[in-house]
Amino acid sequence: MTHLSGSGRKATTAFDVLVLGAGAAGMMCAIEAGRRGRSVLVIDHAEAPGEKIRISGGGRCNFTNLGTSPKNFLSQNPRFAISALARYTQRDFIALVDSHRIAWHEKTLGQLFCDGSARQIIAMLTDEMDRAGVTLRLATGVEDIARSEDGFAVRLSDRTIRCASLVVASGGKSIPKMGATGLAYDIAARFGLAVVPPRPALVPLTFAPDMLATLTPLAGIAVEEAVVGHGKTRFAEAVLFTHRGLSGPAVLQISSYWREGDDIVVSLAPGVNVVEGLKAARTRNGRQAVQTVLAEILPRRLAQAVAASQGLTGNLADCSDKVLARIDAAVNAWRIRPAGTEGWRTAEVTLGGVDTAGLDQQTMAAKSVPGLFFIGEAVDVTGWLGGYNFQWAWSSGWAAGKAA
Repeated sequence: MTHLSGSGRKATTAFDVLVLGAGAAGMMCAIEAGRRGRSVLVIDHAEAPGEKIRISGGGRCNFTNLGTSPKNFLSQNPRFAISALARYTQRDFIALVDSHRIAWHEKTLGQLFCDGSARQIIAMLTDEMDRAGVTLRLATGVEDIARSEDGFAVRLSDRTIRCASLVVASGGKSIPKMGATGLAYDIAARFGLAVVPPRPALVPLTFAPDMLATLTPLAGIAVEEAVVGHGKTRFAEAVLFTHRGLSGPAVLQISSYWREGDDIVVSLAPGVNVVEGLKAARTRNGRQAVQTVLAEILPRRLAQAVAASQGLTGNLADCSDKVLARIDAAVNAWRIRPAGTEGWRTAEVTLGGVDTAGLDQQTMAAKSVPGLFFIGEAVDVTGWLGGYNFQWAWSSGWAAGKAA
């Protein structure tokens, strides 16, 4: 793989394929295009390739999910992702990982992680680009893009690159500290493609000041087996109380479905019949405090907060069945209305993006602009937490690489 610096010897300025973005989708696309014998240049404004891969999964990269299927993705067209996901599956990517002797393990819910470092996945991809003859240029920004007689002319700081196929793999707006921008949306708009308004997804939810006054003392408490719901959608994973609101996997998942003004419903002890448990405890020892019994199923400080929220300071013997039902609702049907999210700063991915109505689901090509492709997070296809977004990057990148 050739690396081009921003100065020095003159480099070839004509390539069959130019990929904007050296992330998961961009590198995957470059590999497949290079394998087809296409001359490929990948550019990225970062100093190193695969920066979001490097920080993902706590540094171990949750690179796919064994259970990946179209139902794990959100889009205005839920059927758009079917083709790419079926043609390049999680099993295909696992086979690639295995061929590089990268050890991995399943953590929970089908999530696959490297035993070692996420850098192994980056090294695998750069090695594959090297084998495919791909040229990589880092620390390089795009100044202008225009149509040309033979495709596109992309002006960089020191040269113009001409290409027959232009693949936009510049991601979404999540994690701006990593250099995320709205470049893909700007390019789409320039060429007349619609964009579904992007919003932060897989992001912690925040609460209004009045609710925070009650919940802030609970910051740091985790409930490992909670259920968070929005409408008919439910996620059963951990919930974490923060100084701003709620986080944890179940909350991050539901954030992709939540909209301003909506309520979410939290079950802190799913599967536990709180009413019956309290009745039994009242029969055994009515002199116990409500919070004492609740502390058998909830973290102690959380049990105290639930009891306080119901104004309960006496013993179980003083609680009627109606009061016990109210406590049960506070534990397993806690209805709350978030004020917002923590925004792009902590969002793991972008919801929305280039409208799939303007793209070919087989190739990821723009229907109205021959030679222009959009892949990965730039597109209005967003996966659940747990390796699904990486699989979309591999699948969409592979599909474009077969056509660009």
